Amino acid sequence: MDDLGPSERVRLVSRFGRPFSAGDVLFREGEPGGEALLLQEGRVRLLKRVRGVERSLMILRPGDLFGESALVPGSPRTSTAVALSDGLVLVIEQGTLHNLLETHPGVANKLVHQLVRRLRDAEDQIELMMLRDGQSKIVAALLKAAQASGATGGAVKLNLSPMDLSSRVGLDVHAVRTGVKRLRAGEYLDVHGDRLEILDLDALRKLYGLLGTKDQISSDPGDDPSP
Repeated sequence: MDDLGPSERVRLVSRFGRPFSAGDVLFREGEPGGEALLLQEGRVRLLKRVRGVERSLMILRPGDLFGESALVPGSPRTSTAVALSDGLVLVIEQGTLHNLLETHPGVANKLVHQLVRRLRDAEDQIELMMLRDGQSKIVAALLKAAQASGATGGAVKLNLSPMDLSSRVGLDVHAVRTGVKRLRAGEYLDVHGDRLEILDLDALRKLYGLLGTKDQISSDPGDDPSP
């Protein structure tokens, strides 16, 4: 809500705001839901149970919309939201959404952009899940982050940490850190604090092509040697 005036933001927070503390579960997968949440302060992790194991989907930051499926009547929560820090959300119920659309077009426009971005992120995650090799997933996620930043070549600093990367590719943090270490050794990637930098975007694209070729070769049964 950076485009709102201070007084308007105060009114929205006083009416729809809800504070939370680190460790709070904001909602659980499978529960009935009737409200979406727009993160204003703090960080939140989304988790989803896959084959009996809880996987990290993404880490949310201020400005992110989540739990939006609850705006469809009768829809259960599709993930679990856990607070990583103290923070604040705007609670958006169906009636609230209608009110925002009518009285706060700036906020409504932001919500629409968030929904479109979430759909794009979901498509990206499906594409990453289809890759079998962990290193291919990591490289593909880095390339998508670079594309989202508008970069076309050269060095690219990403607003992305190894933990964020872990959430995007569905691998544990240790596996991602190992993959990042390999990319650093190959001079494709560097780490500045908790942020990643692609050293040469074109070189990383070529590496991704090579990894894809390797994956195709390993998955090709070839000629059946059995008589």
